Amino acid sequence: MSEADGLRQRRPLRPQVVTDDGRTPEAKGGSSFSGRVFRATFLMLAVSLLAPLLVAVMLLDSPIDPQPLSFKEPPLLLGVLQANTRLRQAERLFENQLVGPESIANIGDVMFTGTADGRVVKLDRGDVETIARFGSGPCKTRGDEPACGRPLGVRAGPNGTLFVADAYKGLFEVDPRKREVKQLLSSETPIEGRRLSFVNDLTVTRDGRKIYFTDSSSRWQRRDYLLLLMEGTDDGRLLEYDTKTREVTVLLDRLRFPNGVQLSPEEDFVLVAETTMARIRRFYVSGLMKGGADLFVENLPGFPDNIRASSSGGYWVAMAAVRSNPGFSMLDFLSERPYLKRLIFKLLGQETVMKLVPRYSLVLELSDSGAFRRSLHDPDGQVAPYVSEAHEHGGHLYLGSFRSPFLCRLRLPAL
Repeated sequence: MSEADGLRQRRPLRPQVVTDDGRTPEAKGGSSFSGRVFRATFLMLAVSLLAPLLVAVMLLDSPIDPQPLSFKEPPLLLGVLQANTRLRQAERLFENQLVGPESIANIGDVMFTGTADGRVVKLDRGDVETIARFGSGPCKTRGDEPACGRPLGVRAGPNGTLFVADAYKGLFEVDPRKREVKQLLSSETPIEGRRLSFVNDLTVTRDGRKIYFTDSSSRWQRRDYLLLLMEGTDDGRLLEYDTKTREVTVLLDRLRFPNGVQLSPEEDFVLVAETTMARIRRFYVSGLMKGGADLFVENLPGFPDNIRASSSGGYWVAMAAVRSNPGFSMLDFLSERPYLKRLIFKLLGQETVMKLVPRYSLVLELSDSGAFRRSLHDPDGQVAPYVSEAHEHGGHLYLGSFRSPFLCRLRLPAL
C-alpha cells in the first residue's frame, strides 16, 4: 500500500446532516428551487393564456346594451302564494304532436292553438289538423321563424272565426271551416314611423270591431325575446286596430316587453302584462277614464306572460319565470348589474342562458281588483314546464307552453 492510499483510508468521514423530512440540505434546497421554477413557469403560462382571452372578451361586442332596472323585493311565497304542487295534477294532451302551443282558444268545445312550426291547428277528438299557415319554408329552427311565421295570441271572434297575432306577419282572421285566411294588418306597415317587429298577443271586443294587441319591441324580434327581456328595452306598445276603418292607434308607448292582453268583462279597460317590470298595466278604453292608464298590479311573484279571463270575474296570469322569495331570483339579481348581463351574452348564446332559468311553473288567479286569489305551482316543472297561458274552459284550465311539445289540462278545484 502506498502512502497516499493509506492517507485516503485514514481520512475521517463527514457526518451526514439529515433534516426532519429525511432530505439533505442540498436536496431540500434543490427541491425548493425546482418548486419556485415550476410556479413561476405555471404563472407565466397562465398569464400568457388568460391575458389574450380577457382582452378578447373586453373587445367582443355584446348584443345587448342594458340599463339598470330597480325592483322591489319580491312578495313572499306565503299565504295565497304558498308553494304547492297543484299543477302536477294536470294531464298532458297531444304529447309530441304539437310544438310550442303558446295560446289557446275555443269555438264551442273545439280547441285551437298556434305552434312554433308556423301553423294554426284545430284540436278535436284527439286529432291535430292544420287550418292555416301564414309563412312558408322550413320551420325547424329559431332562425327559420321570420319566413315561417310564429302564431302567438289566438282568440275566438263573434262569427265563428279566429283572430291570430303572428309575431312576424301581423294580424289575421281565420275561418276554420273554410280554411280561409285574411290578413288584417301586415307587420311591414309602419305605425307612427315604426314597424311592428314583435306582434305578440291580442284581445277582441265581443262585436269583433276592435282588436287590442301588443307589439313587444320595435328593435327585437320574437326569436330574440331573451335579449329583449335582459336588455329591458322600453320600445314596446299597446295598439288598437279597428276592423271597420282599418285604422291603427297607439294607446301606450315606451313599455318594457308588453306581452299578454285582456279586455275587462265590461270592456271598459284593457290589461297589458309588462313582462320585464313584473307588473300589469291598465288602459281605459271607455267610460269617464277613457284614455287614462294606471297600474293594475305591480311587484308580481314572477314575470307575467299571457292574461286570460277567469270564470270568477278575475284573470288568469301565467308567469314566464318566477321571482322566488325566499330563494334567489337570477333576473332580479342581474337587473341592477348591466355589466354582468353584457358579459353573459358575450360568452353565452340565448339557448344556453335559457337553460339556466329554473323550470318553476306558476299560474296566478287575480281578482277583478288585482288581488291574489290563488296560485298553482309546479316547482320543478315536472308536468307543466314553461307555462305561457292559462285558458279556462268547461271547468278545466288548459295550459299553453311556448317550449313544450304538448298542452296540459287541469280540472279546477273549487276555492
